[in-house]
Amino acid sequence: MTASPKALPSRAEALALMHEYTASESLRAHMLSVEAAMRAYAGRYGDDPERWGLTGLVHDFDYERFPNAAHSATEEHPAEGVRLLRARGYPEDVLQAILGHATYCGVARETQMAKTLFAVDELTGLITATALVRPSRSILDLDARSVRKKMKDKGFARGVSREDVMQGAAELGVELDEHIQFVIDAMRPAATSLGLGGMAPAG
Repeated sequence: MTASPKALPSRAEALALMHEYTASESLRAHMLSVEAAMRAYAGRYGDDPERWGLTGLVHDFDYERFPNAAHSATEEHPAEGVRLLRARGYPEDVLQAILGHATYCGVARETQMAKTLFAVDELTGLITATALVRPSRSILDLDARSVRKKMKDKGFARGVSREDVMQGAAELGVELDEHIQFVIDAMRPAATSLGLGGMAPAG
């Protein structure tokens, strides 16, 4: 069933909310990365980039205040964030996608948007980490092969779930290398705001 056309909050409102709850620059950049990937995939699937992008932009906005180390399905992140977003009028399909990206919530990913959020979430972190250890510190010269190589190194970016990355691509029905490259390409236009535009040569 198609989601209801309930009016979305504006991107400016969503960004302000994200900034209000998140002080970490790296976590802010993560949400901007996921937003970029979600917008790109919405275009690929002929869906609404604003709706998908907004979902990515706020999916972790509550994480810093409510980190949920115990992986509770009903308390802290993302359940607390979803309660806050629901009170602000966010549509239910957006909320269900946000709950679905945390597997411990036990919420099925039934929409393409929900599957995509899960598929790009961990992957953007792996792409960012890979870019930052390159001599260029840039995503502009990064390719899927380099990310796959780092993905095999279990000591690299240990916080990134390789299982979620692979499962996400499988749920989308997309070959993993293609998925990685698509997300890299989606993040490139935002490279500067993501801190992945590269470093100027010393001197």
